[in-house]
Amino acid sequence: MSDTTRRQLGQTDSPIEDELEDAFSRMLSEGTQRLHRTWRGVLVTGFFGGTEVGIGVLAYLSVLDATHRPLLAGLAFSIGFLALLLGRSELFTEGFIIPVVTVAAKRASLPQLLKLWGGTMFANLVGGWVIMWLIMTGFPELHAQTIESGTHFATAPLSGQSMALAVLGGMVITLMTRMQHGTDSVPAKIAAAVAAAFLLAGLRLFHSILDSLLIFGALITGEAPFGYLTWLGWFAYTVVGNMVGGLLFVTLLRLLRSKDRLEEERADAESS
Repeated sequence: MSDTTRRQLGQTDSPIEDELEDAFSRMLSEGTQRLHRTWRGVLVTGFFGGTEVGIGVLAYLSVLDATHRPLLAGLAFSIGFLALLLGRSELFTEGFIIPVVTVAAKRASLPQLLKLWGGTMFANLVGGWVIMWLIMTGFPELHAQTIESGTHFATAPLSGQSMALAVLGGMVITLMTRMQHGTDSVPAKIAAAVAAAFLLAGLRLFHSILDSLLIFGALITGEAPFGYLTWLGWFAYTVVGNMVGGLLFVTLLRLLRSKDRLEEERADAESS
């Protein structure tokens, strides 16, 4: 089918299908707003992202401690992703597909993207540390489970398995974002959040922010068999793996699928 025929059959004159056009427009609109935030907006939104995911970590630890079933605890963790969705806060790894599409469409610049990534990551970690201090102070009965969970991630050596888990973690979180922007249905968005939480936390995939909170909790107890330098080494390769999974296996394919539409946006941006 030619592009001309597709335009005539669709409800819009876009070179891509109507459903993809709707999702593309939503991503571009949201991405433009996010990338033009002030530093204050980036940091406050990122801080809330860290604290809200921390509430999901509390649910995860509580269920895991009571049942010793990671898959069930993963479902409980979905509270954190639901808070992100409905509270409009942000995780660093959510900033892959939407802002990158926006920059590719020339609706924002690369420095704005780096500001969003760097500011959100920093604020996520700060907010996450604060909420984990509160959790460890308020729930001393969860110390043993938190140390066990944090140690599982922090002491994992750099290997093919650990990198594969980090790549899969980046893919899952970015796929969740893609699914949520592919629909206007709130129940469908919630289903995507629950599914992603089940995979990410239930299967203990490596996620730079989520698992850092577990590691922080273990460190805050003062009884962890590792230190912050160990966390930093784990964090460094996990961020790389998350970015490979989110950018290469999800975002790049979206850009290729919407190539013609992106070229239209780029032309409009250059002409204006």
